[in-house]
Amino acid sequence: MKERVFGYWTLAWVGLIGNIMALPIIALIISYGPPLKVANITLAISLGWPSAIVGIVSSSALLAEKKWGITLTLVSLSMIISGTAPYSIVRLINLKDIYGIGGLTLLSAFFAALALIYWCNPKHRRTIRL
Repeated sequence: MKERVFGYWTLAWVGLIGNIMALPIIALIISYGPPLKVANITLAISLGWPSAIVGIVSSSALLAEKKWGITLTLVSLSMIISGTAPYSIVRLINLKDIYGIGGLTLLSAFFAALALIYWCNPKHRRTIRL
């Protein structure tokens, strides 16, 4: 019998939809404007799109109940945090952009940290999955 883990299916679906929506949002941020344009392009190509693609694959694996999906989710969330946290801090300090992109990326780093804590729960590794 499988052990029920609270929020598994909800967060798997939220992750899939959120990562699919992240691809065009990242493209929009690249074309947003001149402040930090080089940083926007560099982070989008090197970290933004790859973490969204890894997130799509990991969410699909979670929905298929593959055990390796949890590991891939941890990798994707770590990539998101490592990109959005420093970027939002630099943007908040240099541009005072709390209600714009800086605040949005800080909020996404916070939610990614909460999701990382959730997916590190050992119950996910004890459940019987393929």
